[in-house]
Amino acid sequence: MKSFQRYVILFPVFISAVTFYACTRSAAPQESVPPPPFILITSAPNPSPTPTPFQPSLYTPTQPSLASYNLATPTPQQILPTETASPTPIPPIDPTATADVNQLFPTLAAPPVAEPVAVAPTALPPLTDNETINFLLIGSDKRPGSSYRTDTLVVAVVWPKEGQVSLISIPRDLWIYIPTVGMQRINTAYQSGEITGYTGGGPGLLKDTVAYNFGIRIDHTAMVEFDGFRRIVDTLGGIEVPIACAYTDWRLIDPSYDPENENNWWLYTVGPGQVHMDGDLALWYARSRSKSNDFDRGRRQQETLRSIFAKALQTDTFSKIPQLYNDFSSTVITDLGLGDLLLMSPYAVNFTNANIRGYYIRPPYVSSWTTPGGAAVLLPNEAELGQMLIEATTLSTSAVERKVIKVDVQNGTPNDAWDALAASRLNYAGYQTTLSNADRRDYSSSVIIDFTPGQDTNQRQTIISSLNLYSANVISLPDANSPVQYRVILGYDYDPCFQPQDLSH
Repeated sequence: MKSFQRYVILFPVFISAVTFYACTRSAAPQESVPPPPFILITSAPNPSPTPTPFQPSLYTPTQPSLASYNLATPTPQQILPTETASPTPIPPIDPTATADVNQLFPTLAAPPVAEPVAVAPTALPPLTDNETINFLLIGSDKRPGSSYRTDTLVVAVVWPKEGQVSLISIPRDLWIYIPTVGMQRINTAYQSGEITGYTGGGPGLLKDTVAYNFGIRIDHTAMVEFDGFRRIVDTLGGIEVPIACAYTDWRLIDPSYDPENENNWWLYTVGPGQVHMDGDLALWYARSRSKSNDFDRGRRQQETLRSIFAKALQTDTFSKIPQLYNDFSSTVITDLGLGDLLLMSPYAVNFTNANIRGYYIRPPYVSSWTTPGGAAVLLPNEAELGQMLIEATTLSTSAVERKVIKVDVQNGTPNDAWDALAASRLNYAGYQTTLSNADRRDYSSSVIIDFTPGQDTNQRQTIISSLNLYSANVISLPDANSPVQYRVILGYDYDPCFQPQDLSH
């Protein structure tokens, strides 16, 4: 049994996750429904309650190109489990097994039923050991008396001793084997477990599903709903979200308006910049996908989680744990109580955003496929996904090396908040950062000052590459007593827009 010391160290990750993952299906009008005439609005880096109308060109994220899936006839060895890490015994796979999902989810609109496929997956051997503690973070639109699905699923793998975390975003349409159900979308597993009386209910079935398909043992789960997320972000006083690339999507003009009325929606743009978000804006940013896709939404959810975590560390949040717990206790289903959280809180300072690695199950790890029943789903590409999962569940030696490197970032341009955006980018790459003022705001080219005694050109170039700078003016100032190892002064050549999945951890 893991020691209590190892549980308390992971508190900042867990509490941030508990207060975040209410981010599931967007209620915005779908693109197939002609939208009403609109006023395009944007929020400034520190937006006021009333957005200012403007008419720029729309930012529309590029849809990924998905390869076709080639079916093959499975052998008996392919469809029998080899090993599982699940605490609950999993019955052998019947590749022709189906479940009457229409009965399980009677109020859902035309849900796909479980159906046989030509390739049935084998159970993955365990990828995590007893040195990690693993959470399954679940977002749901569950409401009393209605059916629901868990469209936000994120696995958090935590190495308490080393202070590392891997977040793995799982798309809702991933077509995988669900024990006792058969082949189905992963977002149907939770309620199936609740209704069918599976051991451990919905959390139990999701734990076994993740263990079977990804080889990751789940130690704890937390499921959050919309209202709890809004209240907790507001309790924190809002969050500062570094938005590197502008994002536009449909948003309700006012949270109190009827979402079923199309005239109550606006096209809303945030960023680029450091954007202050209250609970409603943060929920919109992490949920919306009408003009993007589930893959991009997974990125924004992790982005928002990082911001909640940063705000919790910057403020006296941990003295508010009882209030936070009371806020989310009615809308969060978790296996940790208030006493556990209070005991964990003193260890929050052991983690920073530079300790968190982000992974996203997206192309090339999955490919689009249409089931025999006509459902559009995502099939895992076993080789590519398996390699990513190995990386995500392996302690990163480069991350250990980078976490001791501190980079001071200065904004040498007239563009506000570019230093915060660059610092966030370096955090994704595993570097600790500080911010300070530049001597002027008219640098034409970026500059990197190297204070390290060793003047390692490869290490310096890694930082330059992480910022996607073709080059930078290098100033060599070896100083063994410097509180930071490098200082970056951003110039006009810096482009703040980036995709976290493209960064090397």
